Amino acid sequence: MCRNIRPLFNFEPPATDEEVFAAALQYVRKVSNQRKPSGRNLITFDQAVEEIAAVTRRLVDSLETSAEPKNREEEAAKARAKNAIRFGRA
Repeated sequence: MCRNIRPLFNFEPPATDEEVFAAALQYVRKVSNQRKPSGRNLITFDQAVEEIAAVTRRLVDSLETSAEPKNREEEAAKARAKNAIRFGRA
């Protein structure tokens, strides 16, 4: 599951709230070992996702670098090329 968490820092345009939330959701799913929590755990699960998303947003917004921002399309193309080689679709 955590393979789906993508880097969020130093991209142009910056990470959206939806991307931050998706990363937080994947993290909580992995840590809790629950894709869809039961009714008893739903509130706790949702609260954890919200808190982690807030912390992640603060982290991404406060990090600094002198490197040029990465281009999302270029990074996606690199990942596709790497996967094509890895999975034999080159």
